[in-house]
Amino acid sequence: MSSVKYDVKDLSLAAAGRQRIEWAYREMPVLRLIRERFAAEKPLNGVRISACLHITTETANLGLTLREGGADLVACASNPLSTQDDVAAAMVEYGIPTCAIKGEDEKTYYNHIIAALEHKPQLTVDDGADLVTTLHTRRSDLINGVMGGTEETTTGVVRLRSMAGEGKLRYPLIAVNDAETKYLFDNRYGTGQSTLDGITRATNILLAGKKVVVCGYGWCGRGVALRARGMGAQVIVTEVKPVRALEAAMDGNRVMPIAEAARIGDIFLTVTGDINVIDVEDFKVMKDGAILANSGHFNVEINIPALEKMAVSKRTVRPFVDEYKMRDGRCLYLLGEGRLINLAAAEGHPASVMDMSFANQALCLEYLVKNKGKLEAKVYAVPEEIDKQVARLKLRAMGIDIDTLTPEQEKYLSSWEHGT
Repeated sequence: MSSVKYDVKDLSLAAAGRQRIEWAYREMPVLRLIRERFAAEKPLNGVRISACLHITTETANLGLTLREGGADLVACASNPLSTQDDVAAAMVEYGIPTCAIKGEDEKTYYNHIIAALEHKPQLTVDDGADLVTTLHTRRSDLINGVMGGTEETTTGVVRLRSMAGEGKLRYPLIAVNDAETKYLFDNRYGTGQSTLDGITRATNILLAGKKVVVCGYGWCGRGVALRARGMGAQVIVTEVKPVRALEAAMDGNRVMPIAEAARIGDIFLTVTGDINVIDVEDFKVMKDGAILANSGHFNVEINIPALEKMAVSKRTVRPFVDEYKMRDGRCLYLLGEGRLINLAAAEGHPASVMDMSFANQALCLEYLVKNKGKLEAKVYAVPEEIDKQVARLKLRAMGIDIDTLTPEQEKYLSSWEHGT
């Protein structure tokens, strides 16, 4: 075990965590195949890895896969409310030093990231880019020892590309989020299902007949809208990009500015990755009982400081549900402190979609080791062959066969002579 000290809520929770980790593993056949190969080949032998991820059952299975590959791994949380305390305890017992406690304050959160960096990583695994940015700003003395890293989510990729654009990024990063076997499934189906699961667990409300306002129609927004419509909600989409707005309309959603949607929505959900998507003027016109939730990575999409200032009182009415009473008597309800509702109030994405996301993570880390010293300090796409390999393995695990091109078909597709 690494010399990094662990910090979890209660080690006695480990037994329950192990059971849930084993249950999730049943739904992760692609990662299982990779783990078996890693155990035999040890492609990460002796490599120090610091991982800043949501500490969930699926993350634990990624950690165990990397460890089977020979990695010396430590982990910390990538969000103060996303940790599953029993899983964190189990990871420690599995021999993976973990610093993560559900509900930790901001100071503790960053102390845990610093603790993970004390591992002097050769590879980093990030979800939201807090580990990478902290490494660059507070522990830049360690960067020369880093050969590369991976980034799990949209928000983190945006931050890393910004760093690279300003010439601030000092080692190569692979944007795992941008793999087709990640965003088409994790972002769409994973976020769609788990977000509504979080809202339902927190509130126990019926979605059928409710006006659900989805702010942002990227892959996460598409998934949430799809699932909400399937549960009988009347979905309204707000967007700033014309093509996405057009797509939302043709998918059967109502599309309008947030200023209009604010007056009629029952439930508001932000999935944009931007700041103050729901703001003061929107709070002023929302109906009594409106519910506010976020499934973007950071808790900045809803202007919570403004809401706090506008309210005359605040109280917690259910776990993960805070009531803000306005001067005119209306009450607005914020879920999960504006943090990722699917992880704050529920268990995050189902294991079967994280299977593909974390398969990409494991294979990209192996790729970085194989290509040590050959990559520039910039953001790279997941190699196409890795993306295809993950898809092939997932199809195989699902018992699905597909066609292959005949030599004649391959020749036709590579030629230009044939016409009508």
